[in-house]
Amino acid sequence: MTITAKELSKKLNLSAAAVSMALNNKPGVSTQTRKMVLDAAQQYGYDFSRIAGKQNVSGNIYFVLYKKHGAVVADTPFFSELSDGIVQGCKEEGYKVKISYIYGDEDDVDEQLEEIQYSDCIGIVLLGTEMTPEDLKIFKNLPIPLVLLDTYFETVDCNYVLINNVQGAYLAASHLIQKTKKQPGYLRSSYPIGNFAERNSGFFKAVRSYGMSSSKSVVHLLTPSIDGAYADMKEILENKEELAPCYFADNDLIAVGAMKALKEYGYAVPGDIAVVGFDNIPLSRIVEPSLTTVHVPKQYMGEMAARRLITLLNEKGTRPVKIEIATQLIERNSV
Repeated sequence: MTITAKELSKKLNLSAAAVSMALNNKPGVSTQTRKMVLDAAQQYGYDFSRIAGKQNVSGNIYFVLYKKHGAVVADTPFFSELSDGIVQGCKEEGYKVKISYIYGDEDDVDEQLEEIQYSDCIGIVLLGTEMTPEDLKIFKNLPIPLVLLDTYFETVDCNYVLINNVQGAYLAASHLIQKTKKQPGYLRSSYPIGNFAERNSGFFKAVRSYGMSSSKSVVHLLTPSIDGAYADMKEILENKEELAPCYFADNDLIAVGAMKALKEYGYAVPGDIAVVGFDNIPLSRIVEPSLTTVHVPKQYMGEMAARRLITLLNEKGTRPVKIEIATQLIERNSV
């Protein structure tokens, strides 16, 4: 009767990661521990053929979507383009991709990760949009190469691929100021997401660079979805809160929802209030008026993440890097 790596780790009172590193001949455990694991594996009938398969680079790359607040929705164009890019980047090098979900708001995250660790997974592209540094810790403990996509943490040593959020927000706010000659307001996401924090930094950097006081920009907290932003903006309008003559929105969904509410209350866009979004989703082209926004090369970002992961698989001892991809302002009719 054979024994699994998970059962072996319990029998030896070692972590699953330590057993996996020993069995896969990876660094991270002592020579003594490695010998103990291999001897026990032989004694209890571990199936070493699965290890041989991994050493021959058989297996799949996993695109793991970490879901926590609900901002990550897999059936949106943004994430489907990311996925297409990852698949394309892997296909070029002969790798296949599987998509998996980790639900960070549930109690069994460790068990969810174990399913991936003891599967045919040889590397992970992790969508970290909703993650915190604390959330990333358990992924870092896996004996599997990892690239973190769509977020960045100063305090965590990791391979990152993301867009230049600061640059994109700076371009958007600068465009509003140049076109309207007025101080822009900010339609800020009410969800605590790293990308939005960087966009916040870029927005206020632009405001200050034009000699304006950050404290004089009107800021509204809106849910980062069309329906949520629409409902929140309606409440702001009903309460007759102060409005800005123009706004930068953390994403296109917020911009579209807010514009819908503004138009219902008789405001012309851009005649009375101009709006710029972020992401350049397909809807931004067909909404009325069409939305000026910041283009994010989503498919290219996915391809870059896949290429970086494949480099980690093929070149041992590679140092972690942060890859930031430039954005582009798309001018349409909402400003």
